[in-house]
Amino acid sequence: MPARIAGRLPGELDEQQAEVYRAITGGARATGRQVFPLTDQEGRLRGPFNAMLLSPPVGMAVQEVGAAVRYASVLTDRVREMAILVVAAHWNSTFEWEAHEAVGRTCGLTDSELNALRAGALPALSDPAERAALRAALALARAGVLNDRQYHHAVAEWGERGLFELTSLVGYYALLALQLRVFAGEEPDGSCAPPQTESGTR
Repeated sequence: MPARIAGRLPGELDEQQAEVYRAITGGARATGRQVFPLTDQEGRLRGPFNAMLLSPPVGMAVQEVGAAVRYASVLTDRVREMAILVVAAHWNSTFEWEAHEAVGRTCGLTDSELNALRAGALPALSDPAERAALRAALALARAGVLNDRQYHHAVAEWGERGLFELTSLVGYYALLALQLRVFAGEEPDGSCAPPQTESGTR
C-alpha cells in the first residue's frame, strides 16, 4: 500500500512544523553514528516522523517521548533495542524492524537473537536482567498486561523506574507502528524483513 501522505520538503513547512522537524533531525537522534537516515536525500522526514508534522503540538510531544525512552533511560542499549524489535515483530512493522535491526547490531545483537525476536520468541539470554525485561516486553506486546510474577521479576532487576520506562518504550513503538499503518501504508499482514548476516549483507 502506498503512503497516504506526501513527504514535505523543509522549505514547505510552516513555523510550528519546522520546529518539530528541527527537534527530530537536530536533537539526540542526530548525534553519534547514524545507522539509519531520518530523512530522504531531499530532506523529507521518513517513516513515522513524517506524520508528526500533521499536528505539531502532538507531534512534538510524541517525538519528545521517543527521545526520552531512547536516550534518557536506565535500560541498557541491548534491552532497549530488543524491546523495540519485540514491538516491531508483533506489529509486523517493516520500517521499525529494519531501522532497529541496524541499531541493534551496533549494540551487539546476534543473528540468533534477531531470529528469535523476529519469530516473537524469547532469545537465549544468559543475563537474568535481560531475560526479565524481555519477558515483560513480550507480555506487554502480546497481552498488554503483566502478571504478578512478571511484574516482580522486572522490578527486581530494573526497579520501578526501569519497568515504567520499558512499558513506555513498548507503548511508544506500538504507537509508531500504528501511525505507520495508517499514514505510511504498512500492511498489517506483512512480515518483518529478515535479519542481516553478521557481515551486514542480506
